[in-house]
Amino acid sequence: EQPIFSTRAHVFQIDPNTKKNWVPTSKHAVTVSYFYDSTRNVYRIISLDGSKAIINSTITPNMTFTKTSQKFGQWADSRANTVYGLGFSSEHHLSKFAEKFQEFKEAARLAKEKSQEKMELTSTPSQESAGGDLQSPLTPESINGTDDERTPDVTQNSEPRPEPTQNALPFSHSSAISKHWEAELATLKGNNAKLTAALLESTANVKQWKQQLAAYQEEAERLHKRVTELECVSSQANAVHTHKTELNQTIQELEETLKVKEEEIERLKQEIDSARELQEQRDSLTQKLQEVEIRNKDLEGQLSDLEQRLEKSQNEQEAFRNNLKTLLEILDGKIFELTELRDNLAKLLERS
Repeated sequence: EQPIFSTRAHVFQIDPNTKKNWVPTSKHAVTVSYFYDSTRNVYRIISLDGSKAIINSTITPNMTFTKTSQKFGQWADSRANTVYGLGFSSEHHLSKFAEKFQEFKEAARLAKEKSQEKMELTSTPSQESAGGDLQSPLTPESINGTDDERTPDVTQNSEPRPEPTQNALPFSHSSAISKHWEAELATLKGNNAKLTAALLESTANVKQWKQQLAAYQEEAERLHKRVTELECVSSQANAVHTHKTELNQTIQELEETLKVKEEEIERLKQEIDSARELQEQRDSLTQKLQEVEIRNKDLEGQLSDLEQRLEKSQNEQEAFRNNLKTLLEILDGKIFELTELRDNLAKLLERS
């Protein structure tokens, strides 16, 4: 057997006790493959977890693969008496697996129909041979007995006639009839041998058919018991279906909630990115502000120095003004004294 299609999924089985809950049979996603058995002309689904076969299901025409959600599907295997469930990573993988399931299910149905047609074609000639064999042993014997009885009659009827010229024609006629019937007898004996061989073959076929019929009856009894068991379980099936519907609704609600949360997470990521940009701008502005504050301190130091120098200059100017004022006062006093001295000298000149 060679895999004809493979995918990866999480494998589950229905809980055999409750028939409601799913029990995971693999801790992580494993490979699930379709196989074709050319000797038995069947398709199978096989999955291995290490060296353990967690799925070994033969696809039959009455199986159905059901999608219970966007990423989960299931099918029931009556031979394994369980229900398998597969959880996929995406809806595309689920759809592809379902398409392959339907394809191989149809192939299994066609193979079964061809097998039944072949059995019917094989059984039809055997039945015809058997019917001929049942009648053939009687026919040659009756015909042989008739030939044995007719040949002496013809000979005896030709002997009582006394005239040789008249007896020659009936005797030759009876010899021809005897040879004809001997040829017919040989032919019938050959046919009888052939029919006897066919009868033996049909008898062997009948024995084989009886064995097959007994096997079919046992299979029918087993299936009848299985149907009885399924009818007993059918009461639980409704509860399982209701619970399954509720779970599907819950899963759908959770998926919608998850979708909303994902959208909210995406929005928060965008806000975080915007906040990061604002933080970077804030850090840049803070750095610039620090540089401005440092420059401002330098300017304040320079301003303070200039104010001190200005104050010193003002003090020096004030002192210089005071000195000039003092000098002007002294100069005014000297000028006044000189004026008085001139006036006195003028008076002296006038007196002299």
